[in-house]
Amino acid sequence: MQPTQELIDELFRERILRAREMSPDEKFFAGPELFERACQIMAAGIRNQFPNADEAQVADILEQRLQIVRRLDGVSDWQ
Repeated sequence: MQPTQELIDELFRERILRAREMSPDEKFFAGPELFERACQIMAAGIRNQFPNADEAQVADILEQRLQIVRRLDGVSDWQ
């Protein structure tokens, strides 16, 4: 069963409202959590794209893709 566009819109609206209620400190500390979640989603996509890849290969591909993003953003080194 696929979610309806109305449900998707409502969930998005609720996320926006919750974000607006956050203090600046909460927003600041949410950054690493959001990054971790984005990495988890990217890793899931890599596993889908490369079903025979082991976890080390998934991690390598993820790092390669993060490096591409860094170059596109003009960030030379995040470490």
